[in-house]
Amino acid sequence: MQTITATVPVTLPPSWAAQQRLLLATMSDSISSFLDRYTHDDGELIYDDSWGGGADDFYEGYTNWPLLYLMGGKDHLVEESHRGWETATRQLTRRGQAHKEYARSMDTFHQSESDVFFYHLCLADPAAGQLEMRARRFAGFYLNEDPEVRNYDPEHRILLSARLGSGGPYYTPDEARETASHRSNETYGLPFYDLPGIESYEDTLDPANASLMGQAVHDRWQKGEVVGNLSVTSLVTNAFLLTGEEKYRDWVLEYTDAWMSRARENDWLLPDNVGHSGAVGEYLDGKWYGGLYGWTYPHGWYNIQMTALTAAANAYLLTRDDCYLELPRKQMDRILDLGEQRDVRETHMSLRCHWIGQLTAMGDRHETFLVPYRYGDAGWFDWQPPSPIFLSALWNLSMADQDWERIERVRQLEAYDWNEVVAFHNKEDGGHDQPWLRYLAGENPTHPERILQASYQQVVRRLAVIRADSDVGARHTEHRWQEANPVTTEGLLQLICGAPQPIYNGGLLFARLTYFDTQRKRPGLPEDVAALVEKVESRRTVVHLVNLNPMEDRELIVQAGAFGEHSFRAARYSALTSQFPGAPVDYAAPPVGTDVRTTSVDGKHLRVSLPSGTQITLDLDTARFTNEPAYAGPV
Repeated sequence: MQTITATVPVTLPPSWAAQQRLLLATMSDSISSFLDRYTHDDGELIYDDSWGGGADDFYEGYTNWPLLYLMGGKDHLVEESHRGWETATRQLTRRGQAHKEYARSMDTFHQSESDVFFYHLCLADPAAGQLEMRARRFAGFYLNEDPEVRNYDPEHRILLSARLGSGGPYYTPDEARETASHRSNETYGLPFYDLPGIESYEDTLDPANASLMGQAVHDRWQKGEVVGNLSVTSLVTNAFLLTGEEKYRDWVLEYTDAWMSRARENDWLLPDNVGHSGAVGEYLDGKWYGGLYGWTYPHGWYNIQMTALTAAANAYLLTRDDCYLELPRKQMDRILDLGEQRDVRETHMSLRCHWIGQLTAMGDRHETFLVPYRYGDAGWFDWQPPSPIFLSALWNLSMADQDWERIERVRQLEAYDWNEVVAFHNKEDGGHDQPWLRYLAGENPTHPERILQASYQQVVRRLAVIRADSDVGARHTEHRWQEANPVTTEGLLQLICGAPQPIYNGGLLFARLTYFDTQRKRPGLPEDVAALVEKVESRRTVVHLVNLNPMEDRELIVQAGAFGEHSFRAARYSALTSQFPGAPVDYAAPPVGTDVRTTSVDGKHLRVSLPSGTQITLDLDTARFTNEPAYAGPV
């Protein structure tokens, strides 16, 4: 492994470096307040078993803790992450929601929200305990390896229900049809718009109409495949990254290829439902829309594009064939082509709370570019801003000019300054992609300091929320834990790893760089070391590393990619050419002179020695998606 030693002194400590180390330390310590407030001494969440709640919610308060550890957060983060996963699983098993340490049956939209915590834990600590055994077992539920579970039909390349898990496909009992009732959500409207006498949410307040809708839900959603199941590809890819076994790669490609074919046949809009015969629309009168968590109800493009990006990313990682990126790319173009300038005051948005960044940044403006998120019998509806996560996630994977041009096109259509950083922490711990993308474009130089300040502000706010929370032990919402989680990783991932936040519903981390501390033999930046990824291009990565400790040396390994999937061909780096620190009789240090040197790397790892009080800028010639991906790191 090539080693480069930093020689340039830290004469002017960068403000971003000090802020970054402060944020890493503050967030690492903040989880003790969360645990003290929301968990019992045995680690279980303070919540009565009779209060209901989805299985995903029990994991969501911890989901990004392993990511913070992966970047250089304190050691106890990974220990508490393991404990959180173990105790949440034990709690859910007692409640009857988990079986064999996995959800018994759940729609994959929600299941994938809890799965990301497990993926991040496997990435951060792949050699730990039972993780590989669990990953094999969980993937095996979908490869029909458990003799008690058959979730997959290999003939038609479909999963057999919209609700799946360790208990197999779940079907509502036939006798439940007669007593079924469905009162729709006012925010999301109706699942179906073809039932006589039911045209709006208010119509379902009539018990007879609620019964009619409930029977339609039973008939149309009881069986069959749904598009959200594409998130299962991450569960199987996770098993591959831990084991390297070909059967997992084969399944991901077989299943993703089936959905690619269905999208291609529907002009690149993913159908949202498939029957047990393999036919699209089998239980919906031939309609390609109308499935559970599909185009009509409740979120449409929001969750469908997430699954398209997730599955395409997994297949691309496992094959290095970028044809899979056509799935999210062409679907996104179809939706963006429908966009219009509309007044946000006059538009019902089912996910308005997700666009706090855009709507706040607009200030006094009211018209901006909106796209339809949902499709029903009457056509497209539910106009909302295009999610910046979709744009950045695709470009982060492809580095293609066409995907950057799409970003620029949307930016010019939207009525706010993309340089602005709005301080918020939403459910996905995302949504600050725009100012980061402008920073990478060289047009937003203050972004590192501003996103770190915004992140710190959110940690302080969440700690205040935790201190003021008087509902603990009362019948509070099961979303309380993710609403109070004081850890936010989006800004740190942008700066340290050159990556957007992973897709919340089942996405793996796709990062340009990750790090390993050679002295402590663990992932993450060493103590006192800060990193700023300044450039991310198709074949180039520029990172500035700083050792803020003036008395102790540090050493780290820089890895190309989260899974070692990339390679470094060569490195250009800054080196000291002047005398430093000067003679003892001098009252001021002499001017610092530097030049640029080049060395060959030809591998996925580069060792960097950072003597006390030094810094280095690495300009890395990077070849992307060249190596077999794996979680195992160099230490």
